[in-house]
Amino acid sequence: MILAQTFAQKALARASGVTEVSVGTTVDARPDRILSHDNTAAIAKIFSQFGLEHVYESEKLAITLDHAAPPPTPLHARNHAEVRKFVSDQGINNFFEVGRGICHQVLSEEALILPGQLILGADSHTTHFGWMGAFGAGVGRSEAATLWATGELWLRVPESIQVTLSGALPLGVSSKDLCLHLIGQLGADYGLYSSVEFDGSGVSTLSIESRMVIPNFMAEIGAKNAYLPPDDLVFEWLSVHSNRNDKQSSIRENAIYPDQGAVYSQAVEVDLDTLEPQVACPHSVDNVKSVQAVAGQKVNQVFLGTCTNGRLEDIAVATRLLHGRKIANGTRMLIVPASSQVLQAAIEQGYITTLLEAGATLGTPGCGPCMGNHMGVLAPGDVCLSTGNRNFRGRMGQPEAEIFLASPEVAAATAVAGMITDPREFEAL
Repeated sequence: MILAQTFAQKALARASGVTEVSVGTTVDARPDRILSHDNTAAIAKIFSQFGLEHVYESEKLAITLDHAAPPPTPLHARNHAEVRKFVSDQGINNFFEVGRGICHQVLSEEALILPGQLILGADSHTTHFGWMGAFGAGVGRSEAATLWATGELWLRVPESIQVTLSGALPLGVSSKDLCLHLIGQLGADYGLYSSVEFDGSGVSTLSIESRMVIPNFMAEIGAKNAYLPPDDLVFEWLSVHSNRNDKQSSIRENAIYPDQGAVYSQAVEVDLDTLEPQVACPHSVDNVKSVQAVAGQKVNQVFLGTCTNGRLEDIAVATRLLHGRKIANGTRMLIVPASSQVLQAAIEQGYITTLLEAGATLGTPGCGPCMGNHMGVLAPGDVCLSTGNRNFRGRMGQPEAEIFLASPEVAAATAVAGMITDPREFEAL
């Protein structure tokens, strides 16, 4: 008799070729996709120590150049050259050059991972792919090299946390606020090595792009993976974006849903109707306060972008709030689209013209200043409001700067006012 299973149990059972798995056991999982980025060169050095000439399954590898793109230093340029050589030597087809965008956004747009599949990536935010109902988990460089060599990796089946959403987000509030609310209430280590599995009627009220924010950000509570149940909106989006002409029916057939009666280690309920704009204050992602509590804080730089919030929907929000307005004197705003497709669409919609007229600066699609080694690096004493996912001291390259995290709505309102501002003050106008 098969007991009721969580999403994580079902996904890892499928990936390891068995009918069921128990929480806490170790499985030998074979991922459908293996992700890496600028760190590919470093992984290749580890791989070379195995004495192997070729990776086990080159068709499963997906590689982007996104973390320092275009390269800001000769060292970064050499790294990129080494990545390109590895890609050429190994015959890797799924390679995305400088300017294509951030790995998680690009692989989603290319539909290189689908519902019910397993993706392991040498990036902590590989949890991102839970937006479509895939199991996404970050691994270290040594583990990535092992995957290249063998096509498989031991994984422990995680406990699962159930997060039930009801209601719908009010005007001026986004799924980023939901994430900040959760981490502020629960703490940065609440979901350590857990599968955070969302359900409830509130999920269906969220757009595709706003769903992408949620599992991405769950990496910040220590989650091994996160999951949203895929619906018709997801199946249609992936079918349209697939280069393999995948039909909605075939995508739907492989989707995984947790069983009724599955056992969760913890349960959390959130009424989306009650949420307000949130801000994570320096220097911890779970140091969360309402926007009203920190309103008036002077800001030198506003950064709209990253794998958490650099999509067309986010740029549209900023465009709406900045239309006919100017960025405040003494404040600069840097916008980095998550991908070339996002940038192209923003240009076609006229968003970029509006933002440039308001005084914003545009960066190459990619990670930008998020990790602190490229574009928008802060000066000592600077205060930055970012739509990113991390704000620990030195995250954006300067230990003597302060980083606040917030939604695109708060970011745009803050850019106009020059200080942290509740976006609902603008939305009401």
